[in-house]
Amino acid sequence: MINAVNKGALNLNKLEAMTAVCSVGLDMIAIPGDTPAATIAAMIADEAAIGVINNKTTAVRVIPAPNTSVGDVVQFGGLLGAAPVMAVSKFSSADFIARGGRIPAPIHSFKN
Repeated sequence: MINAVNKGALNLNKLEAMTAVCSVGLDMIAIPGDTPAATIAAMIADEAAIGVINNKTTAVRVIPAPNTSVGDVVQFGGLLGAAPVMAVSKFSSADFIARGGRIPAPIHSFKN
């Protein structure tokens, strides 16, 4: 997967879309350290929505890496290895996140 990221064939949008059908979430993904909190909150909200609709566990473990830019490589050390710093959306999620709200219980009526 790291090779696919480095070649530009895989990005956060694609990883999030893959979560809907075959994965459990965004795991151990390095993002620029200056990523706004609202952007990270929106990523978590997206994964939660996928989990609710698909009635499955999802998770987000993104790592804002200080003083890095897209394309840099972050070394985590030991068995954790390394990860390329991936681009996040350039569009603000601040208005969406500021709305607040609650995450609904899983929706089972869509399975009929």
